[in-house]
Amino acid sequence: MIRIGIVGATGYTGTELLRLLSFHDAAEVVIATSNERKGELITDVFPSLKQFDFRFVGHDSEELYSCDLIFFATPNATAMNYVPTMLDQGCRVIDLSADFRIQSSKTWEYWYKQKHACPELLETAVYGLPELNRDQISKANLIANPGCYPTAVTLGLLPAIKNGLIETKGIIANAVSGVSGAGRKAVLSKEFSDFTESFKAYGVFTHRHLPEITQILNDVKPASDISLTFTPHLVSMHRGIHTTLYTKLKASPDEIRDHYANFYSHEKFVDVLSEGSYPETKTVKMTNMCNIALHFNNDKPEQLIILSVIDNLVKGAAGQAIQNMNLMFGLDEETGLVSSELNV
Repeated sequence: MIRIGIVGATGYTGTELLRLLSFHDAAEVVIATSNERKGELITDVFPSLKQFDFRFVGHDSEELYSCDLIFFATPNATAMNYVPTMLDQGCRVIDLSADFRIQSSKTWEYWYKQKHACPELLETAVYGLPELNRDQISKANLIANPGCYPTAVTLGLLPAIKNGLIETKGIIANAVSGVSGAGRKAVLSKEFSDFTESFKAYGVFTHRHLPEITQILNDVKPASDISLTFTPHLVSMHRGIHTTLYTKLKASPDEIRDHYANFYSHEKFVDVLSEGSYPETKTVKMTNMCNIALHFNNDKPEQLIILSVIDNLVKGAAGQAIQNMNLMFGLDEETGLVSSELNV
């Protein structure tokens, strides 16, 4: 059994890790941390997780060093203070925050407004998008788990960018998320608790996922100089992300269809739906799936709109992290990633 530690186990992504790992046949959570809930029984905080009959400990517990793998489900700028020691102790790490997603320390510090604690690890961390970096993930000791918006946007655009099928200038990505993407503390705050029957944009030109999206797409197609306008929105639902991607074609619709079908034909967690379909967030809820649909405009043949949907807490966070864990330890990618309606 893989001995697992979860740092930050009471936030939305940490709780989702507990939920999903409770179904995993090859992994055992042996320690879970929470500075706020330190000393409390997991089952007292989350009664549905009856198999975890131990107490939360603090983030600095040396018990973590006995783990084969440690998940960090902590706020940004937390993991970077612990990860070097974890790696030195021989633990492998998957960080679900943004601490290791950006390769340039200068860029990271510009967007996150502070010095990075271990910039030397930024270039060695592997970006954990299995559909792109499967081989590197399997050998990695440190995985930067992708953000939720970057996962949905990148999977939607990946075949087109990689094969030069669309213009790389002027891409527009409009993305809509449920409020859980902001984290448990934010959702419980007055700002979000009052957010019912509403829909709004936020972070226009300033959302921290923008440099992550442009970095990964430029890595997919070097020298392409991706130009992308990204506007995130919040809608009054708990979980789910829907992206609408506006692009201009450089290839025929038939080429686009063939490339998308072939690119994802062997992927277990990406489905390309029938052309003209309308993916819904409810169809991927509580799953590790990404559903994609292509829309062509007969009146304006240069236009292609791509729709993609994921569950932000699963494929956009905890599920993708477990998919990465499975790759790191030579397991089938689907292990432990079955659909479940177990709510916490």
